[in-house]
Amino acid sequence: MSGVLKRILAAIVCVLCAFPALGQTLGALARFEGGQLTDRWGGAELRLEISQGVPWRVFTLTEPNRLVMDFREVQWGDVDPQSLIDAERVTSLRMGGYRPGWSRLVADLAEPMTVESAELVTDSTTGAARITVRLERTDQAAFAAVSGAPRDRRWDLPAPAEVVEIPPRDPSRLRVVLDPGHGGIDPGAEHDGVREADLMLTFARELQEVLRRAGGFDVVLTRDGDYFVSLEARVALARDAGADVFVSIHADALAEGVASGAAVYTLSDAASDAASAALAERHNRDDLLAGLDLGQSDDRVANVLMSLARLDNAPRSAALAEHMLAGIRNAVGRVHKRPMRSAGFSVLKAADIPSVLLEVGFLSTAEDLKNLNDPIWRQGMAAGIRDGLMEWRSEDTALAPLRRN
Repeated sequence: MSGVLKRILAAIVCVLCAFPALGQTLGALARFEGGQLTDRWGGAELRLEISQGVPWRVFTLTEPNRLVMDFREVQWGDVDPQSLIDAERVTSLRMGGYRPGWSRLVADLAEPMTVESAELVTDSTTGAARITVRLERTDQAAFAAVSGAPRDRRWDLPAPAEVVEIPPRDPSRLRVVLDPGHGGIDPGAEHDGVREADLMLTFARELQEVLRRAGGFDVVLTRDGDYFVSLEARVALARDAGADVFVSIHADALAEGVASGAAVYTLSDAASDAASAALAERHNRDDLLAGLDLGQSDDRVANVLMSLARLDNAPRSAALAEHMLAGIRNAVGRVHKRPMRSAGFSVLKAADIPSVLLEVGFLSTAEDLKNLNDPIWRQGMAAGIRDGLMEWRSEDTALAPLRRN
């Protein structure tokens, strides 16, 4: 067997431990109990200790070069991933939830290295498992040749199902899809021990309750736990839910400067300012940092048609942003000094759903962080968003006969 073929087989290995049944459910979550990532002669070695064997797989991806490992759910605890690195050939390591029931580890490689070997060994007495992955140095061309996310029916999404027409709903009810940003392996901004992913999920749940209590709203969350959802999947979830409105919720942190107050973003190829462009670029890299490679469609006809649909839908999104800001200003008394902004956020690219991205505040600003941690303040913010949605619905309904069908 050639060396290249060995590396290809190693890159798509999926060890099912000692369990013969593919779908067998383990009795409890596996716990991470230690590990280390070290340089070795000609490459690097990753060793992980977990409390029991689990189904797993390993592969590599390019742009940037990285090693990706997926597991049946592993409880990582409060380990600092960077503390496991004792290597110059690996620049960073992160781990967390990938999707419900599954965990992911991603190691950023300082140079191209392919998987030389990957094995899991279990202790016959305790059931504890050790996973060892050895990497060997190679050139970029050889690395690219064996890299790519493997397609496997045991791990990946099934083929697209037949599209079923969404049944008609009561036109007096507004279906809102709330998208708490980040999650799982992508915690978002972090400041003083507060993670954006956790805080935005809490706020999304509170806002969901406020809208439901108001009546006339059906509310769906793109995630209801600490797990990763790709940007593409968030938009797909909104469409599958038959969303009338899509609201992505974030609370960023600035590395430099000071900013405070809520701001609402709409989609635009030309960002309203440099800060908005940088923010969009950072958000759009979430999928890449989580180990995903997202292909870009080259269907020019489809792109033109979607661009036309977005152009027709843009005034509705802009009106949604204006009404939300008015509601927030009335409820909490203050918004960002330039609260209406635009940039090329991938999560806002649904062609047929009015969509906005709401920066509730900035974790890096002391006053905003205090407010975001205050449940009473968050209730006021949620009430302002509710009022804005209600005003937008009334206006949008009145203008509906004037729009092209």
